Amino acid sequence: MRLGQVALLVPGYDAGIAFLTGLGFALVEDTPLSAAKRWVVMRPQGGGSDILVARAVGRQRAAIGRQFGGRVGLFLWTEDFDAGAARVTGAGGSFIEVPRDEAYGRVAKFRDPFGNLWDLIAANGRG
Repeated sequence: MRLGQVALLVPGYDAGIAFLTGLGFALVEDTPLSAAKRWVVMRPQGGGSDILVARAVGRQRAAIGRQFGGRVGLFLWTEDFDAGAARVTGAGGSFIEVPRDEAYGRVAKFRDPFGNLWDLIAANGRG
C-alpha cells in the first residue's frame, strides 16, 4: 500500500489551486462532478502524495485551517530552504517561527492562507 492523496479543506477550489500552484505544485486534475463540486488534484513538484483540494461545505467549514487539530499536519520538503521559503511567502503563506537547524536539516513552521500549519524542511542528509 501507499498513501496516494491527502484532502485539504479550503474555502474555495480556486484559492486552493492558487496557493498550491504558488508552492510549485502541478494541477493534475480538475474535473467537474456537479454544478457545485469538482475533483481537484495537485501534485508536488518533486513527487510524494497528491493533495485533493476539497471545498468545504456545511459543517466542514468550521474545520478549515484546523483539520490537523492545531498541530503541523503537512510537511513540505525542499532542496533549497531559502528558495522554498520565498515560494511559501509568495504563495500567501506566513512563517510563524524563524528557521532552525535540527539533526535532519533546516526547518520552519508556516501557516497557509487557510490556517493550516506546515513544516518547510530542507534535509541535510544526516537525519
